[in-house]
Amino acid sequence: MTSVTLSATPKGNGFQATITFPGGVSISSADTFPTRSEAIAAAALKLLDMPNRLDELDARDQT
Repeated sequence: MTSVTLSATPKGNGFQATITFPGGVSISSADTFPTRSEAIAAAALKLLDMPNRLDELDARDQT
């Protein structure tokens, strides 16, 4: 099963969101957010805006 990780790490006065894909590829937000939950929610929304990445995950699971 393929997994994607959404995380938030401290940066400056807030938290930075990161999406980590299989194989170690990750995308971090340029913005910081006041809380961890806001950063993770932003990462989730960013992931939904990348349907090609989601399609690639489905293709991996079917091979």
